[in-house]
Amino acid sequence: MNRSDWPAIAAVVPAAGVGSRMQAKIPKQYLTLHGKTILEHSVARLQAVPAVRGIWLALAADDGYFADTALSHSDIIRVKGGAERMHSVLNALQFIDEHQYPWTLVHDAARPLVSEDDIEKLLTQCLTANEGGILACRVRDTMKRGEHSVAETVSREHLWHALTPQFFPTAVLKAALKDAIQAGVQVTDEASAMEWAGHKVLLVEGRSDNIKITQPADLALAAFYLEQIVK
Repeated sequence: MNRSDWPAIAAVVPAAGVGSRMQAKIPKQYLTLHGKTILEHSVARLQAVPAVRGIWLALAADDGYFADTALSHSDIIRVKGGAERMHSVLNALQFIDEHQYPWTLVHDAARPLVSEDDIEKLLTQCLTANEGGILACRVRDTMKRGEHSVAETVSREHLWHALTPQFFPTAVLKAALKDAIQAGVQVTDEASAMEWAGHKVLLVEGRSDNIKITQPADLALAAFYLEQIVK
C-alpha cells in the first residue's frame, strides 16, 4: 500500500506507571535526556510520522509532572490511565473513533529512540498485509532458563524481543483488550491480547537500539544513542 493511501492513524501512549525499577524520585517518563523528558522524546517520534493524526496520552489521575512539559500546551489528548498498561490502553481506545482512525499505534512512554523509518516500515507491512503487527528484534544471546541457577539452555531460534510501537485495527484491539480484562487474563502488551483472542500478529524487524528505559543504566545508554543521532 502506498503512503498516499494510508488511513489516518491514532497513537496511544500509556504513561501512568511509576517505573519503580528506575529507583528515581519521579516517574521514569519524566526523567530528562538532552534537555527533554523521556516522554517528550517518545511522543516526538510519533509526531514525526505524517500518518499519525491524533495522539492520546494515558496518565495517572494524580500526575503532577505533565503540566510542566511542553506537551501540555500541544493538541495531545490526555485521558485517565488505569491500574495496568492494558487498562490504560483500553481507556484511551474508548475515546478514539474507529471510523475516523481505523488503525492505532501503541507506543511505550519510555522508548525515546524508535526511528521514524522503523515506524513507517511497521505501517507499510501491516497495512499491505491488512494484519496487525509489532516491531521486534531477534534474540542474539544464548538464552538460559532458571531462578538462581541454570535449569536449561533455551534455543534462541525463532525468539524475538517485542518492541513498540505495536499496530492493530482499532476496533479489533479494543475488543481483544476488553475481552481479556473481563476474562481475567493478564496481558503485558497489545500483541498478547491479540494473540489470546486468536488474531495473527506480524513480526516486523526493527532496530535493536529501540530500547525501553527501565533501569538506571538504560538512561545513560539512551543518552549515548541520542548523542550519535545529534552528531
